[in-house]
Amino acid sequence: MGRAKSQASYLEQALRADGVRITRQRTALLKVLAEAKDHPDANELHSRAREIDPTMSLATVYRTLTALEQQGLVHRHVFEGASARFEIADARHHDHIIDIDKGEIIEFRSPEIERLQEQIAERHGYEIVSHKLELYCRKKAT
Repeated sequence: MGRAKSQASYLEQALRADGVRITRQRTALLKVLAEAKDHPDANELHSRAREIDPTMSLATVYRTLTALEQQGLVHRHVFEGASARFEIADARHHDHIIDIDKGEIIEFRSPEIERLQEQIAERHGYEIVSHKLELYCRKKAT
Protein backbone atom coordinates (compact mmCIF):
# COMPACT_ATOMS: atom_id res chain seq x y z
CA MET A 1 0.00 0.00 0.00
CA GLY A 2 1.43 3.40 -0.97
CA ARG A 3 2.13 6.10 1.57
CA ALA A 4 -0.72 8.35 0.41
CA LYS A 5 -3.17 5.46 0.40
CA SER A 6 -2.16 4.39 3.92
CA GLN A 7 -2.43 8.00 5.14
CA ALA A 8 -5.90 8.31 3.65
CA SER A 9 -6.93 5.02 5.31
CA TYR A 10 -5.53 6.20 8.65
CA LEU A 11 -7.46 9.48 8.43
CA GLU A 12 -10.62 7.60 7.47
CA GLN A 13 -10.27 5.27 10.47
CA ALA A 14 -9.73 8.23 12.80
CA LEU A 15 -12.86 9.96 11.50
CA ARG A 16 -14.90 6.76 11.86
CA ALA A 17 -13.65 6.34 15.44
CA ASP A 18 -14.84 9.89 16.12
CA GLY A 19 -18.31 9.06 14.78
CA VAL A 20 -17.92 10.89 11.47
CA ARG A 21 -19.74 9.21 8.60
CA ILE A 22 -17.45 8.34 5.69
CA THR A 23 -19.07 9.33 2.41
CA ARG A 24 -17.76 9.22 -1.17
CA GLN A 25 -17.02 12.92 -0.85
CA ARG A 26 -14.98 12.47 2.32
CA THR A 27 -13.10 9.55 0.80
CA ALA A 28 -12.18 11.75 -2.18
CA LEU A 29 -11.09 14.59 0.10
CA LEU A 30 -8.93 12.29 2.25
CA LYS A 31 -7.26 10.94 -0.89
CA VAL A 32 -6.49 14.46 -2.12
CA LEU A 33 -5.22 15.54 1.29
CA ALA A 34 -2.97 12.48 1.60
CA GLU A 35 -1.53 13.03 -1.89
CA ALA A 36 -0.89 16.77 -1.45
CA LYS A 37 2.77 17.67 -1.75
CA ASP A 38 2.04 21.33 -1.05
CA HIS A 39 0.01 23.24 1.54
CA PRO A 40 -3.40 23.60 -0.12
CA ASP A 41 -6.15 25.84 1.22
CA ALA A 42 -9.75 24.66 1.52
CA ASN A 43 -10.68 25.96 -1.94
CA GLU A 44 -7.75 24.14 -3.54
CA LEU A 45 -8.68 20.92 -1.72
CA HIS A 46 -12.29 21.38 -2.84
CA SER A 47 -11.25 21.86 -6.46
CA ARG A 48 -8.94 18.82 -6.43
CA ALA A 49 -11.55 16.62 -4.71
CA ARG A 50 -14.21 17.68 -7.27
CA GLU A 51 -12.02 16.11 -9.97
CA ILE A 52 -12.61 12.78 -8.21
CA ASP A 53 -16.18 13.41 -7.07
CA PRO A 54 -17.99 16.31 -8.77
CA THR A 55 -20.62 16.35 -5.99
CA MET A 56 -18.05 17.52 -3.42
CA SER A 57 -19.29 20.51 -1.45
CA LEU A 58 -17.10 23.15 0.13
CA ALA A 59 -19.06 22.68 3.38
CA THR A 60 -17.95 19.02 3.48
CA VAL A 61 -14.34 20.14 3.02
CA TYR A 62 -14.58 22.56 5.95
CA ARG A 63 -16.41 20.10 8.23
CA THR A 64 -13.93 17.33 7.49
CA LEU A 65 -10.88 19.57 7.96
CA THR A 66 -12.31 20.81 11.27
CA ALA A 67 -12.84 17.24 12.50
CA LEU A 68 -9.31 16.24 11.46
CA GLU A 69 -7.81 19.34 13.05
CA GLN A 70 -9.66 18.72 16.34
CA GLN A 71 -8.10 15.27 16.46
CA GLY A 72 -4.64 16.71 15.80
CA LEU A 73 -4.36 14.88 12.47
CA VAL A 74 -4.16 17.99 10.30
CA HIS A 75 -2.24 21.20 10.88
CA ARG A 76 -3.85 24.48 9.92
CA HIS A 77 -1.31 27.14 8.95
CA VAL A 78 -2.34 30.75 8.68
CA PHE A 79 0.51 32.50 6.93
CA GLU A 80 0.39 36.30 6.82
CA GLY A 81 -1.90 37.66 4.15
CA ALA A 82 -3.16 34.27 2.99
CA SER A 83 -6.04 31.91 3.64
CA ALA A 84 -5.51 28.97 6.00
CA ARG A 85 -3.48 26.14 4.48
CA PHE A 86 -3.46 22.52 5.56
CA GLU A 87 -1.09 19.60 5.85
CA ILE A 88 -1.27 16.17 7.44
CA ALA A 89 0.24 16.27 10.92
CA ASP A 90 2.23 13.05 10.68
CA ALA A 91 5.34 14.67 9.21
CA ARG A 92 8.39 15.33 11.37
CA HIS A 93 8.56 18.81 12.82
CA HIS A 94 9.59 21.36 10.23
CA ASP A 95 9.50 25.08 9.73
CA HIS A 96 8.45 27.15 6.74
CA ILE A 97 9.86 29.74 4.38
CA ILE A 98 7.14 31.72 2.65
CA ASP A 99 8.10 33.41 -0.61
CA ILE A 100 6.19 36.67 -0.33
CA ASP A 101 6.31 37.32 -4.08
CA LYS A 102 5.26 33.92 -5.39
CA GLY A 103 3.35 32.60 -2.37
CA GLU A 104 5.46 29.45 -2.50
CA ILE A 105 5.90 27.58 0.80
CA ILE A 106 9.14 25.73 1.44
CA GLU A 107 9.54 23.30 4.32
CA PHE A 108 12.90 23.04 6.05
CA ARG A 109 14.50 21.44 9.09
CA SER A 110 17.43 22.89 11.00
CA PRO A 111 18.94 21.05 13.97
CA GLU A 112 20.95 24.22 14.73
CA ILE A 113 17.81 26.36 15.02
CA GLU A 114 16.09 23.71 17.14
CA ARG A 115 19.07 23.54 19.54
CA LEU A 116 19.28 27.33 19.76
CA GLN A 117 15.57 27.62 20.58
CA GLU A 118 15.91 24.99 23.31
CA GLN A 119 18.93 26.81 24.76
CA ILE A 120 17.10 30.15 24.78
CA ALA A 121 14.03 28.65 26.45
CA GLU A 122 16.23 26.88 29.03
CA ARG A 123 18.15 30.08 29.75
CA HIS A 124 14.83 31.70 30.65
CA GLY A 125 13.71 28.71 32.72
CA TYR A 126 11.34 27.21 30.18
CA GLU A 127 10.89 23.98 28.27
CA ILE A 128 9.47 24.23 24.75
CA VAL A 129 6.08 22.56 24.43
CA SER A 130 5.53 23.50 20.80
CA HIS A 131 6.59 26.16 18.37
CA LYS A 132 6.51 27.21 14.77
CA LEU A 133 8.92 29.25 12.74
CA GLU A 134 7.82 31.07 9.61
CA LEU A 135 10.32 33.06 7.58
CA TYR A 136 8.77 35.53 5.12
CA CYS A 137 11.32 35.98 2.36
CA ARG A 138 11.98 37.41 -1.05
CA LYS A 139 14.50 35.98 -3.52
CA LYS A 140 17.69 38.01 -3.61
CA ALA A 141 18.37 39.90 -6.79
CA THR A 142 21.28 38.37 -8.66
